Amino acid sequence: MPQKIVIIGANASGIEAASAARKKDRTAEITLLTNEKIVGYSRCGLPFVISGVISQFKELVVYPPAYFQMLKLNLLTQTTALTINTTEKTVLIQTFEDATKTIIYDKLIIATGAEPFIPSIKGNGKLGILYLRSIEDGEKIDAAIKTGAKSAIIMGAGLIGLELGVALIERGVQVTVVEMAPHILPQMLDADMAKLVQEQLEHKGMKILLNRTVEEILGEDKVSAIKASGEVFTADMFLSAFGVRANTKLAVASGIPLGETRAIKTSSSMETDVKDVYAVGDCAETSHLITHKPVCPQLGTVAVRQGKVAGTNAGGVNSQFIGVLASAITRLFDIEVGSTGINETCAIKNHIEVVVGSISSKTKADYYPSSKSIKVKLIVEKKSEQIIGAQIVGGEEVTQRINAISFAIQKQMTVRELAKADTAYAPPMNETWEPMVLAAEIALMKLR
Repeated sequence: MPQKIVIIGANASGIEAASAARKKDRTAEITLLTNEKIVGYSRCGLPFVISGVISQFKELVVYPPAYFQMLKLNLLTQTTALTINTTEKTVLIQTFEDATKTIIYDKLIIATGAEPFIPSIKGNGKLGILYLRSIEDGEKIDAAIKTGAKSAIIMGAGLIGLELGVALIERGVQVTVVEMAPHILPQMLDADMAKLVQEQLEHKGMKILLNRTVEEILGEDKVSAIKASGEVFTADMFLSAFGVRANTKLAVASGIPLGETRAIKTSSSMETDVKDVYAVGDCAETSHLITHKPVCPQLGTVAVRQGKVAGTNAGGVNSQFIGVLASAITRLFDIEVGSTGINETCAIKNHIEVVVGSISSKTKADYYPSSKSIKVKLIVEKKSEQIIGAQIVGGEEVTQRINAISFAIQKQMTVRELAKADTAYAPPMNETWEPMVLAAEIALMKLR
């Protein structure tokens, strides 16, 4: 009798889990269910539709209906999982027609993702606060611009907040970003690297207010202003980019344990503490390869890798997820930003003594006409001399350098080894001395 695999959630991690399970088990009955109407789209692409770089939201759909048909996946849209009975191995669901039914599983994969988060501040329940998590959210923001919004306040200067801010400016909207931390991208960058990015954003017209805590959302029923550190700010649009929190309500109600991060606790096989129940993506906890502590990075790359592991295991073949470095990149106007591993702030918090090697260089030979600036910062553990983190800010060629350093960290490369790396050079593509190598040499000087 074919086994039944049920997946709650039908975006990045859920679809990857279904695909992996199908490859390992050709006969399994695989059911995906989601409360969204549109599935299989890239959430990461939403800001670029708002900016106009991508013309329509429907272009973000990566997995069309034909994909699910080809793999013989039973896709249930606009369907909500109400409860999970882990003893009887059943899921109670509600369809868009309000009908309820119970489906049976042999293996269950929870891919419920994350939800926008607003701190417990006065007035946080008022209407008119916009988010960017789904296509529907993106359509609301797009509609507000089309109906005349000329100014926006974004609460939060993380990746989503800044990418959204760039998109709005490119649509002619005046943007003010309010951030409680002392610098932008606080989870990704150290203050020195963040300053470089902030200068570029401000040069393009983004107003950034740091060390400002949002204390109250003002207005009658609908938001009309916010109060941050005692000052009132008004705008046509108000966007929450405080961050997201793992959507664990269903897991908690079903008795599936959470971890230290308040995301669903998982093993290296992505299995929860309940047998035959897996969790993947933005709702799942994993471990960091440097600190070895629980983390919930909520990145698309992590989500698909976890989905593949869980799906492979559900399909009957052993697979392990080794953990994360939380490598991340973005492009903000003309500047690329990337990080991998841990930064200085995280090292201090985890009592790891480090040395830092930083270098400002060029992406091509200095004399080449289109050469752009780039800054590389390496974080090196002092005792072992191993590379444990990097941040790069530049006009181009950031992604593959971050990827290369990620490889180096995973292979436990020392800074001495990186300083001797054999790298390529041609005037239109790179400097004679690779900037990563120069940063390694500076870190070595400090070690000596």
